[in-house]
Amino acid sequence: MKQNIYFDNAATTAVRKEVFAAMKPFFEREFGNPSSVYEIARNAKRHIEDARLKVAKAIGAEPEEIYFTGSGTEADNWAIKGAADANKNRGRHIITSVIEHHAVLHTCEYLEKNGFDVTYLPVNEHGIIEPEELKKAMRPETIVVSLMFANNEIGTIQPIKELAEITKSGGAIFHTDAVQAVGHVEIDVKEMNIDMLALSGHKLGAPKGVGALYIKKGTKIEQFIHGGGQERRKRGGTENVAGIVGLAVAVELASVEIEDERKRLEFLRDKLIKGIEEKIPHIRVNGHREKRLPGNVNVSFEFIEGESLLLHLDMSGIFASSGSACTSGDLDPSHVLLAIGLPHEIAHGSLRLTVGRDNTESDVDKVLEVLPGIVQRLRDMSPLYNPEN
Repeated sequence: MKQNIYFDNAATTAVRKEVFAAMKPFFEREFGNPSSVYEIARNAKRHIEDARLKVAKAIGAEPEEIYFTGSGTEADNWAIKGAADANKNRGRHIITSVIEHHAVLHTCEYLEKNGFDVTYLPVNEHGIIEPEELKKAMRPETIVVSLMFANNEIGTIQPIKELAEITKSGGAIFHTDAVQAVGHVEIDVKEMNIDMLALSGHKLGAPKGVGALYIKKGTKIEQFIHGGGQERRKRGGTENVAGIVGLAVAVELASVEIEDERKRLEFLRDKLIKGIEEKIPHIRVNGHREKRLPGNVNVSFEFIEGESLLLHLDMSGIFASSGSACTSGDLDPSHVLLAIGLPHEIAHGSLRLTVGRDNTESDVDKVLEVLPGIVQRLRDMSPLYNPEN
């Protein structure tokens, strides 16, 4: 029987067994609504507050600064729209970057249609936002700066502390989409001067449909979802108790294991990159070589289409992607790869392999065994490929 290999952990991860075990009671006997007053409801409420403490501890926040959401996308939307609306009387200028996740980019586009001015910072060839570019973009009327912690496609980690300090010195609110970073990179929101941070459960072994937004105490922000008085009257809607419990367990486990897991993933990542470079010509590794997420490999192959590459890998039992899962049905090349200077024809031939908790060295060996042959077959069919080059 074919052994499938999953190398798309940036898109989503399997729920960890410890997480599933912690969640299970809240689908069965502990199913109470946390807003009710009887015992099983009080138990649910208590577990939500315990989860809030665990998530806060993992990023150096206070429990009352953590608000649970339905996703990282919701957290990003709330942070940017909520802060923009609450602070529009003192300015309508927002700064973000050209390589943000579409949860941020589309939110900023929406705000542009509603009277806000948005500056999109460029990045260098490695996908890094130069602090000087942020300094030049800051204005007296800048109210929100939203820059991602680590890129979901090429894995580049930004100089967040420096970017946040520039933002704060200009009197603006600093938000970071840390969906790809939490659980994989050490984060201390206080030490890094972060005002708001978005995270998502399904990127680190918790279920889909649960996330969180850190909001620093004193940050001026409007409510996003109106309804009941949940989440200290900031986010209406009956809480996803099982998901919240699962998120907290996943974050806590990742925090404990972060250093050992980082070293393991970096070893697998680097072996994968080295093997691809040695076995396959006419390639480019995208993103910064050192300042990148421990499990991220992003490579562009000349003379082939990324979609064909993915289909052939799929037939070999290897599951990967060409970029963000949120745009997998889009025929346009990645906006991230175009932003770092790749021409359209090379950006179209990109492959993202993201290594995760369940991957092993034998998985890497299998990819390195199968991938060169697939690339060569596709190149042999391409009218653009000349084997003499």
